[in-house]
Amino acid sequence: MELMGSTLTAAYARPKTSHFLPAISTMASSYRSNQHTLAMNSSANQPWRTQTYYRTSSAAAIPTLSSIQRENLGLDVVRAKTMFYPSNRSSMTTRYTPDDWYKSNLSKYRESESSRNSAERLRKDTIRLMQDKEQLTRRTQETTSKNIGERLNDISFWRSELNHEIDNMVSEIMALTEVKRRLERALQETDGPLQVAQECLYHREKRMSIDLVHDNVEKDLIKEVETIKSCQERMRRHLDKAIAQLASNRAAQHELERDISDKITAQGIDARCHHLRNTSDGISYYRGIERLDPSLSLPDSWSKFTDDNILHSQSQRAASRKLRDEIEILLNATSNEMWNQFNTVNVAFTNRISETADTKNSLQAHLAKTLQEIFQTEMLIESLKKALRDKESPLKVAQTRLDERTRRPNVELCRDNPHHRLVGEVREIEDTIHKLHERLMEAEKTLQTLVKTKAALEHDLSIKANSLFLDQEKCMSMRKTFPSTPRLVGYT
Repeated sequence: MELMGSTLTAAYARPKTSHFLPAISTMASSYRSNQHTLAMNSSANQPWRTQTYYRTSSAAAIPTLSSIQRENLGLDVVRAKTMFYPSNRSSMTTRYTPDDWYKSNLSKYRESESSRNSAERLRKDTIRLMQDKEQLTRRTQETTSKNIGERLNDISFWRSELNHEIDNMVSEIMALTEVKRRLERALQETDGPLQVAQECLYHREKRMSIDLVHDNVEKDLIKEVETIKSCQERMRRHLDKAIAQLASNRAAQHELERDISDKITAQGIDARCHHLRNTSDGISYYRGIERLDPSLSLPDSWSKFTDDNILHSQSQRAASRKLRDEIEILLNATSNEMWNQFNTVNVAFTNRISETADTKNSLQAHLAKTLQEIFQTEMLIESLKKALRDKESPLKVAQTRLDERTRRPNVELCRDNPHHRLVGEVREIEDTIHKLHERLMEAEKTLQTLVKTKAALEHDLSIKANSLFLDQEKCMSMRKTFPSTPRLVGYT
């Protein structure tokens, strides 16, 4: 039987957390037990006990479970350390009044209701927050996916522009390459006419004497050589320009291809990112990735980079088209120039050959006349010599008569008419002989002149024959063929 005014020794144990209850570490603040306050042995924490009582009580007298027993039982044991003994009842004071008890209960009710209301508000606010954040996250993800899709559209647009420009550039490179090949073939075709013109000049240097003249043919040949060399020089300059332009075109094409390759890679990456979902495989955490900014461009500079590449390619294509037009004009102009000069030289050759042939024919006619005259002069000389021989006998007769008559005796040695006639005859014959000798000498001189003229005519004829051979046989035989206009413009 218990003593009046004494407290029972009670043990308060906190049960272990079951599988359906929240953990003690998280819910301890919500389930604080007032029994813990009863187990405190400090007077400061037990305002309902008097100081006198605590001075008379002994903590050592209160039996408690040892720590080993607590561990074996698995319970947090709290014992009331206050024991009332009958001898101390006169010193006890009243603890609480019934109003305090009711008020305490009401306070606990209000506190419980307030805690529940707060928990309910917290729960509802948390649910609403989670719903709002879920919607915000979904909208943000949708916006991000939309932005990535727009980015894919931008990349697709610039890819199509780059593909179109690359196709145009490839076509332009092929066209310029073909024009370059034509220019190279046309340049090679000019070597033949140049060599022919130079050989014509070389052969015409073999003309002799007076025919070695700086005539129209030589002037036109020199002009033809200069024309062909001028055309070759212009062709080489445009060929160098074409080679440089091809290098520029290929460089622009390389930039376009590198840009489109980067865009293909970026499009593949963005396409994978655009198709990523919350349930996709391969998603993971990458801590701090949002603080990393490896960007090298902005949207404006990104689009401007591709636009600049396209504009640069377009400018190179425009320059290439302009160069192709210039090469076409050059090929036609050089072809016409060389053909015109070739025809001019041929006309000059024809005129010169005709003139030389006419001169040769004239020389041959003069030579024939000279030969005839030489023959007649020789016959005249023979006639003069015969006439001189014929005058010897009459002179001898006349002189013999005079000599014989000088032997007449005495008075018979008379200067009579026969004497005067014989003297006159001798003088007349001597004068005749003298004149015939003069004519013979003149005829011989004339014959020598005719012979010299004949030699000169024959030499001149050989010169003309040589000139005709060089111009007609050597030069014109080489100039029978000339590259056709299609070959001169590089088509064949």
